[in-house]
Parts: sequence; structure tokens; C-alpha cells
Amino acid sequence: MSSFPSIAIAQKKLIIEKFQREMARNHFLNFTRHTMPAYQDTAIHINYSIILDLFAKGKIKKLIISMPPQHGKSEQSSRRLPAYMLGINPNLAITVSSYSTTFARKFSTQIQRIMAEQNYNNLFPETTISKSRFAKKSDNKYARTKDEFEIINKSGIVRAVGRGGALTGNLVDVMIMDDLYKDYAEGNSPVIREAVIDWYTSVVRTRLHNNSQELIVFTRWHEEDLIGYLERKEEVEILSKKEQLDHLNPNIWYKINFPAIATSQCKENEFDLREFDTPLWPARHNIEKLKTDRELDSEKFESLYQGDPIPKKGLLYNRGFNIYVRMPNVRYRRNYTDVADTGKDYLCSVCYTVCEDDCMYVTDVYYTQEDNTITEKEVANMLDRNRTGEAVIESNSGGMSFGRNVDRESGYKHTIKPFHQGANKESRILTGASELQRIVYFPMNWTTRWPEFARDLLKFKKNFKANKNDDAPDALTGCLEHSGVSLDAYDALYRR
Repeated sequence: MSSFPSIAIAQKKLIIEKFQREMARNHFLNFTRHTMPAYQDTAIHINYSIILDLFAKGKIKKLIISMPPQHGKSEQSSRRLPAYMLGINPNLAITVSSYSTTFARKFSTQIQRIMAEQNYNNLFPETTISKSRFAKKSDNKYARTKDEFEIINKSGIVRAVGRGGALTGNLVDVMIMDDLYKDYAEGNSPVIREAVIDWYTSVVRTRLHNNSQELIVFTRWHEEDLIGYLERKEEVEILSKKEQLDHLNPNIWYKINFPAIATSQCKENEFDLREFDTPLWPARHNIEKLKTDRELDSEKFESLYQGDPIPKKGLLYNRGFNIYVRMPNVRYRRNYTDVADTGKDYLCSVCYTVCEDDCMYVTDVYYTQEDNTITEKEVANMLDRNRTGEAVIESNSGGMSFGRNVDRESGYKHTIKPFHQGANKESRILTGASELQRIVYFPMNWTTRWPEFARDLLKFKKNFKANKNDDAPDALTGCLEHSGVSLDAYDALYRR
């Protein structure tokens, strides 16, 4: 009789263990806890796991996650996730990449350690790897090296590839890109940023197929990194509501950012829900430490810790611009065109209307580096479709002949007014910034309709020399100067 209690306890323990294994097989967060008993998750890591679980099950095909350094992103995305996905489907071809081959190999080695443990084998007995840690295909049927390892009796494989590495001949089912930029210096290098984008478009994308999945997870360093590139070139939807998970589109990117210090938007994000000004992982990085870091370099902090590489401090148009859905009654329609001075400059042509409320409503933008043989026709077409009455075209640097050609191309239907700009550009732009933010309205989707124009306008800094070009703010300021709107203090300086 004395043995009955111990038998009951043993049976209860077996039932609990069976339940825990079943949960670990079916839920990524439980898998992480099961294979890493010392793992200490927070509310944010739980939500992070929910999103990665949807990726693991193939419900999200293309996922972008940005998170501050040292906040546990790689533990789940690049170590536990590949092991979990191979447990679910041991035939997957997974590639894990990072800024260097050495770092990518570390991920590969850590994934192998997870999969070699008994508690993993208890969960997924059909997903096994070679016992030899240095097995190559040449001397063993199933490879297990730092660069690649295979699943025994299955077609699954994990490859480790550094940024810029070759994938020739290798089909990829799942591509995980973790920290493609080593540090701030790399993220701010135009050469490296261009190399990353070129590697992604010419190497990575060529190895994907219709059902391939992509996960990009890294700390943001610059607005023109790979995430910024994809936001400009492809459809990216911000994940903020759990109801979005019921209507996932396999053809678009889903993106979520976890800032180190909660912004006012976090409380509205159902995957975050932190109160304003609270830390992401207080046990590791408390609010006092984070605010001290922010004081040391606020612009770098916005990129690195907040995932917002558009620095709020120092921007000229820091209040942003007004948005309209419908315009009031139109008074007249105008255009301002700034012709490109050099090959690196942009031609910027803006059509706008002045309405009864004495405000300017932008209706069309043409922003390009094409040569005049193309731009003259395009500007003429834009004037036609916007029913422009008067077009002011700067006559500096070939603008006079440009205006004549536009007039001819449009069939002389518009009033073309050549204008020589003699005022100091920096002074004009800086002085007009406040008025522009007050009276200029853009359509709701203007940043996606004219992404390069929006980029150069919204990221224009007060420190004039810090900007790569000034064509967007220069042309918009020209619209202001020739709008015919009463501009108070600005009127005395630059109204024509």
C-alpha cells in the first residue's frame, strides 16, 4: 500500500511531461521554454514568439522585425526558430545569414547543439543530425559542419552564409537574415548598404521559389538599409492589430518594430501595449540606462534603439505636413518646376491648387534624374492631366529652353512663365519651412505615390550641409513663393 502514492505521483509526472512535450511541439514559445529551461521571457518576448510561431507554421511568408541590440531577438529568430521549423518539417532547406560568415557559422553551431540534445529528440524523433560534428558529404552520407548540416533520412538542410556569400545551385525554402550590418559604421556606409541590397536582389532573391519564406530581423542603423529599401520598393504592412493575423497576405511584407522605450503608438499596438516611456526589457535595460544612452547621442539612439532611423532632432520639417482627403473649392491651379542643374540633381515639378481657404493642395509630383528628352514630355503630360493654368519654370541652367520645349509639347495650352532664381537657396528653404508646414496639404498616400520626393523632403535637416540634395524642399519652397497666397512674415522676404 505504501507504494501507491509514489506510483500516482510518477503517473502524474508522466502526464505532465507528455502534455509539456505536446505543447512544445505545437507552440514556438513552449518549444523555447522546453529546450532552454533557463529562458526568462517577458510580455514582449511572448508576443515576439506569437509572431515567429505564425512564421514557423508558414502563415506569414515575409516578415520584418526590428529590435534593439541585446534584447533577445536572435535567441528566438536565429537559434531556436530554425530548429523548431525543422522539427515541424524536416525537409526544409533553411539558410541563416548574418554580416559575416563567422557570425553565421555561430548560429549554425548553436542550432546544431539544440538539435543534438535529448529533450529535442524527445519532441521530434524524426529530425536527427549526424553525431559527428565534422562530417562532410565526401566522407559521410549526411554532412554536419559549421557551414551546413543535413537531416538524416530527410532532405532538410541548414546552411550558414555570410553577407555577400554565394548560394549558387542551392534552393532556399526559408531565408533568415539576422543583423546584416555589423555596426553603426557599416550601416552608415553607402558602399556597404548598396552591397547588401545588391546581394539580396541578385543572390538571395534568385534562390527563392513561390513558397519560400523570408525573415529579416536586425537592429536599424540607417533609413536606407535593406528594410528601408524594401519599404520603398515593395508593399509593407505594419503589424499592430491581432485581427490582421486572420487575413494574412502571402505576397506582402509584415513588419513590426519593438522600440527600447515605448512611444505613444505602443499603447495602440496589440503586440506591445506598453505604457508610454517604459522600457522594452526592464530586467536587462532599465529606463534610467536607456535615457542616459539617449542623451549621449539622440540621433543614433533613435535608429539603434527605437528602430526609427529618421532622426526627429534636427529635421527641418519636424511637424510634418497636412493631409487631405477632399479639397475645398478650387481657386486656381499652378505648377512650379525646378530643372536639374547637374546629373546628380533631381528635376522636381510640383502641381498644386490654391483653394478658397488660401492653402496649397499638392495634386501631382514628378521627381526624377532622367534627362531632358524624357522629362520635357513628362512635365507637359503632367500639366495636361492636372489642368494647370500657370506653370513657373526656373530658367537657371537650361531652364529657359526646357520651358519652351514643355510649352511646345503641351500644345501651348498653359501659361509658361520662365523665372530666374537669384535668392540664396538655403535662406529661402529655411525661412519658408514653417509656412509650408502650415498651408501645404498632401494627398493621403503621397509618401507611396512619390517615395523619393517624400524621403528627401521628410528627412531634410536644418543643418543644410548635412543633406545629400535639396531639390525637393527647393521646389516646394518655389511653389510657396509663387502661389499667390498671403504669407505674413514670409511675404516681405521672398514673395514675387
